[in-house]
Amino acid sequence: MQTKPFRIGTRGSPLALAQAHETRRRLMEAHGLPQEMFEIVVLSTTGDRITDRALADIGGKGLFTLELEQQLTTGELDFAVHSSKDMPTALPDGLHIAAYLPREDMRDAFIGRETAKLIDLPHGAVVGSASLRRQALIRRLRPDLQVITYRGAVETRLRKLAEGQVDATLLAVAGLKRLGKEAVVTEFLDMETFPPAPAQGAICIECRIGDARINDLLLAINHRPTFDAVSCERALLAALDGSCRTPIAGYAVSDGEDIRLAATILTPDGQVSHSLQMQGKVSAAFELGWKTGQALREKAGTGFFDSWS
Repeated sequence: MQTKPFRIGTRGSPLALAQAHETRRRLMEAHGLPQEMFEIVVLSTTGDRITDRALADIGGKGLFTLELEQQLTTGELDFAVHSSKDMPTALPDGLHIAAYLPREDMRDAFIGRETAKLIDLPHGAVVGSASLRRQALIRRLRPDLQVITYRGAVETRLRKLAEGQVDATLLAVAGLKRLGKEAVVTEFLDMETFPPAPAQGAICIECRIGDARINDLLLAINHRPTFDAVSCERALLAALDGSCRTPIAGYAVSDGEDIRLAATILTPDGQVSHSLQMQGKVSAAFELGWKTGQALREKAGTGFFDSWS
């Protein structure tokens, strides 16, 4: 019988803490355990500490998980809670994603300081975003805009916007909802014209492979439709060698035994893009994602990927 608290690893941003608290709440409800049986352990990651450069320039999104995964591997943490889109496609040996919570809204939010819609921004307006995907999609829709790299926690980006450092920014609707900040959104971007990042809106829980006690604990809160959809999207990323240097959009939706994946790849300037929609069986979600990524590679041709290097 468990006598010591389970140790939950998380980053220290308000959004990361909200995600850890949601995970703890669901585990308490699923297992009838008191709050004191779950200790939230906050770690500072390299990605949190370095905010003046693009992620691609300092090592990619794995910098948001490195310190947490080190403590998972040594057993100092029992499991760690992450934003799924921050997770590299290849995890350290001995670790895996054991569960996903029910997915929140997948869309991107446009937040304009004086202009409510992206399409209505004045010529030459400055838009801040840390995401190469968002940058490329903005440039595809509005090549006249100035798009700058703009990092930091949600609160930091909103403060910079209010101070006038940029005219607008984009954030995930899911994160704003989890922080109770949905009211700042001036436009919810349509997923057909502004498709989200793979795994956007999903919280995942990482733990050690073979730790039956922890895996069984987490299985009780795993949301299978989210698990299938995000597994499909992560396979797409793996097939395309997705990293912070690659503008890739994609989302999967399951319907009974079937699953559909829509995927888009872009050049960083947004001027060339290729899209595909494919569908298959939920039982082969990973295979569908991989197959779609390979088909996109063939459709785009080898020269397309030169701009990604």
